[in-house]
Amino acid sequence: METAARREFLGHPVGLFALFFTELWERFSFYSLRAFLVLYMTKAMLLTGQLSNEIYGAYLGFVYAAPFVGGMLADRLLGQRIAIYIGGALLALSQFMLASHAFLNAQKADVAPGLMNALFFGALAVLSAGNGFFKPNISTIVGSLYSRTDARRDGAFTIFYMGINIGAFSAGFSGQIAENFGWYWGFLIAGVGMIVSLIIFRACRDSLQGQGLAPRPEALHTPGWGGLPKPLLLAAAVLAYIVLAGWLISRPGLLQGFAPFVAVPVVIYLIWEAARGPRDEAGRIAVILVLCAFVMFFWAFFDLHGSMWNLFADQRVDRVVPFLSSIVPPSGELRASLLTASTNGALIILLAIPFSRLWVWLNRRRLEPSSPLKFALGLAQLAAGYYVMYHAALVAGPDGKCSLWWLFFAFLLHTTGELCISPVGLSTITKMSPPRLVGTFMGVWFLSPAIGHVFGGKVAGLTDAHGFATVFWWITLASLGAAALLLLLVPLLNRLSRVPPAAAH
Repeated sequence: METAARREFLGHPVGLFALFFTELWERFSFYSLRAFLVLYMTKAMLLTGQLSNEIYGAYLGFVYAAPFVGGMLADRLLGQRIAIYIGGALLALSQFMLASHAFLNAQKADVAPGLMNALFFGALAVLSAGNGFFKPNISTIVGSLYSRTDARRDGAFTIFYMGINIGAFSAGFSGQIAENFGWYWGFLIAGVGMIVSLIIFRACRDSLQGQGLAPRPEALHTPGWGGLPKPLLLAAAVLAYIVLAGWLISRPGLLQGFAPFVAVPVVIYLIWEAARGPRDEAGRIAVILVLCAFVMFFWAFFDLHGSMWNLFADQRVDRVVPFLSSIVPPSGELRASLLTASTNGALIILLAIPFSRLWVWLNRRRLEPSSPLKFALGLAQLAAGYYVMYHAALVAGPDGKCSLWWLFFAFLLHTTGELCISPVGLSTITKMSPPRLVGTFMGVWFLSPAIGHVFGGKVAGLTDAHGFATVFWWITLASLGAAALLLLLVPLLNRLSRVPPAAAH
């Protein structure tokens, strides 16, 4: 009789689908906040568009930086499963903190502004800490279900990525609820979604083929620095991170000057790891570093959907769909948060499986593009999407509105670009990383966009001074240049990225 751990469904281990639903609900929680955070800051907290964009970028910077440490802690001490439980608990707590802030704000409660700011920025910092424990480690478990040469790996990550985007699509509706009935309802719904995610992960643990356990279970119970228990030291470190991250998120200008220096020690550490490993391993680490540099660029501008695009949709897009008036009262107006969260998610749901099958079909005919070439194609489509948005801004003008179709076509181009980079990148990192450092390099994968998001927020903030059309045009040119540069590097990266048979298992 097959055990739960070894069963398959649709040609994949059943554990993939347990992780699929765990990630779906966690991403629902995360994208619910992303859908309306900037709108909440500008409409409820009455912050300027520039400051809201910069805070959003700083917040995302910490969201994507924390997985670097979370991956290392899982590799060396906790194991992926414990890290996911810790992360999920922090993510749920952060949403309930934000719900409290929104409720107090709506009630105009007599609370000192300093305490309200501490609650808001502290919640964002708690969320980033939770994401650090959760995000890299669930992706690592997905990769561990397959051998390194298994042709199903890219398809598995595309299926997993579809789960992410079902969550993202659903999050748009919590944004619609938040804008219509009260911001705190959106945060509460997001918190409940995170609790559902944890319940699913706990219930399906037997399907994970024994993956994600602590490397040395006894290590967590041995004394740490100063003879103190390691769990206590870990809790103190997380608390210190939350305080520092919350303070810096509230001061995005300071963070923008500090962010470039974060990469220096990380790169030095990775070079050291490359130098002490086999030569072929060093080549693959070099490829990871180059691809991460371009990923930093891609996500810096792609994730402006939740900030700059959200404000553009709110101010410059005609969002009334008359035939929806019976289900979206009173006039059939779709909220900007629903459009910017759900459109991309819906397109991923429609296109993820066809893309997954396309890669397999091309692979069988030895025509599949290499990972670096897929990345270059993704950057080119990023540029094309911003070119559409540039024309949308011209059509809307300084005071008018453009059709929803402009937004849809821009999202379509960005979605196909995303499918060339994100699921492929997750698969590439787990396949090319040294086995002893898979969690660490998954953290590096998320650290790269962290730095990009800080500067992406700064670029988005320029719309207050220069207008949407000008900023969209600048991003179009920059993205096109990045795609051309990566295309020139593809032959070299392909040579360095070959995985020898001995490293394939």
